Amino acid sequence: MALTAASSDVLLPATAHGQDNSWPNRPLRMIVPFPAGSFTDLIARIMSDGLAKALGQPVVVENKPGANGLLGCSEAARSTPDGYTLLVTNSSSITINPQLYAKSLYKTADFTPITAIVKAPFILVVNPAWAQNNKIATVNDLLEFARVNPGALSYGSAGPGNVAHLSYAMLSNRAKVQTTHVPYKGASQAQMAVLSGEIQSAFDTWSALPFIQAGKLKPLAVSSNQRMSQLPDVPTVEETGVPDFNVTFWIGMMAPAGMPSHIVKKLFTLTQGILNNPQVRATLSSQGEVVSLDPLAFAQSINHDVPAWAAVIQRENLKLD
Repeated sequence: MALTAASSDVLLPATAHGQDNSWPNRPLRMIVPFPAGSFTDLIARIMSDGLAKALGQPVVVENKPGANGLLGCSEAARSTPDGYTLLVTNSSSITINPQLYAKSLYKTADFTPITAIVKAPFILVVNPAWAQNNKIATVNDLLEFARVNPGALSYGSAGPGNVAHLSYAMLSNRAKVQTTHVPYKGASQAQMAVLSGEIQSAFDTWSALPFIQAGKLKPLAVSSNQRMSQLPDVPTVEETGVPDFNVTFWIGMMAPAGMPSHIVKKLFTLTQGILNNPQVRATLSSQGEVVSLDPLAFAQSINHDVPAWAAVIQRENLKLD
């Protein structure tokens, strides 16, 4: 869902009483609940390098992939909110997991928002050789294939309950077709599966753009309600005849709930300095729109997304153990 402000229910930073000006006086850790090499990991390493230089302390990235972000986020949620544990994650893990997984060990309110860094729509892609063999040129062709061949159309995502998974489930349900979800440990693995022909399709991230330009992936639509400037000839899903389909995802920085406000403010200010670096901005802009929301706006956007995804989960009758 798009990043939009609304009333705030996510826990905001705790007001500091007698601020500890010695922070930080030891190394920080930055948990990434997805594999090394993923886009989330790339952002985390850019942020960790920049923060380490600004703070004068190492910021160590710890990749803890598994269960669509549940493992790493659970560890972050249980950590002491003293400014020494940070979390860089995506919107699935915060706005969807707690209400989709029956056994989730954390809630959305277990985190302090610091900043949303980038947001982006998905690109619906298919393997071009498979598309050519099956005469798939449009979203309607894809859905017709699924209609005629129930369960034969397979699609991948970064894990059960990921935004890409829910987006494809939503598309399938609205078209009343049966498709087969194949979960992977990260978006890059799902992308490689489409490239190799192991699966036929996916809602992919902007990292698909070079493969699209090289003809190794075929784009059919984008998930936002506006076309991407990088793909001006590729329609939106709504334009193909699926109404009210507008999905974007974000990647942001968070901390355990209750982190003192002066630390949150300092971290946000430092991240803005990192994002203002032209080289960093160019790197991130190739993968999404740099948004750098402040903590309050980030909290408001999360509180808008949570009920919006709850409605999708209920409408699509989705629940995971």
